[in-house]
Amino acid sequence: MSMIFDVPLAVLSGQLLIGVINGAFYALLSLGLAVIFGLLKIINFAHGAMYMLGAMATVILFDVLGVNYWVALLLAPLLVGVVGVIIEYFLLRRIAGQDHIYSLLLTFGIALLIQGVLTNIYGVSGMRYSMPDLFKGGMNLGFMFLPYYRAWVIVIALLVCFGTWFMIEKTKLGAYLRAGTEDAQLMQGFGINVPLLVSLTYGFGVMLAAFAGVLAAPIYSVTPVMGSHILITVFAVVVIGGMGSIGGAIITGILMGVIEGLTKTFYPPASSAVIFLVMVVVLMFRPAGLFGKEA
Repeated sequence: MSMIFDVPLAVLSGQLLIGVINGAFYALLSLGLAVIFGLLKIINFAHGAMYMLGAMATVILFDVLGVNYWVALLLAPLLVGVVGVIIEYFLLRRIAGQDHIYSLLLTFGIALLIQGVLTNIYGVSGMRYSMPDLFKGGMNLGFMFLPYYRAWVIVIALLVCFGTWFMIEKTKLGAYLRAGTEDAQLMQGFGINVPLLVSLTYGFGVMLAAFAGVLAAPIYSVTPVMGSHILITVFAVVVIGGMGSIGGAIITGILMGVIEGLTKTFYPPASSAVIFLVMVVVLMFRPAGLFGKEA
């Protein structure tokens, strides 16, 4: 049996795969947070709840309406995006321009409200969602077994992340988004509906979280509290990458997933804390994050 640092290659490969999968979820969720904070300056503590809503919507759509996975992959994020637009229009818009702490407290309250309502309805026991038939099984790579669905999650997450980065950084639409949030009055003078742009941007950010939730439904147990379990880790990833850095959120998300997977292999007791340790070290030497801009 092949060994690397006294660890069987199959074990190391398996943990690396789990790390890359977790990294894909971290990247998607961190990307949504970075879009919302980078463009709107909103600290969105409801992001974990939107991730959970995406997963819950996938299960409920199937149980109630028989909606399959592929339709849910599009429909659930759209529904959650509409919820996000409503939240921005009726609540977050009222505190626009205020200190960041107000958006943090408001979105934290929204998250607790959503989680509490769904917990009362569905309880905290996990709901299961069947793996799509197309992705049942996997391939033997010789040194490890790669489930098809895990491979799909990695590929589609990376494609969505790259597509979002390209749209915001390299297209005219992205230029409008950045300009509209930096100088709203100037853009309104050019006939751009900035309030609508802000609502759609927030809706898009939470759609990314919901999309991650749909991808998670066949892998993890779907519960109303699943979002709170991952939220703090994702915020740490965003801080490491740099608050508001789109590319930083993607790269750091994948990297932290891999580091977490390696830590589980070589020193499991530290695996739940290693991302926060990295965050502390990064903040000591680069307070703006690895990819953030110094003030």
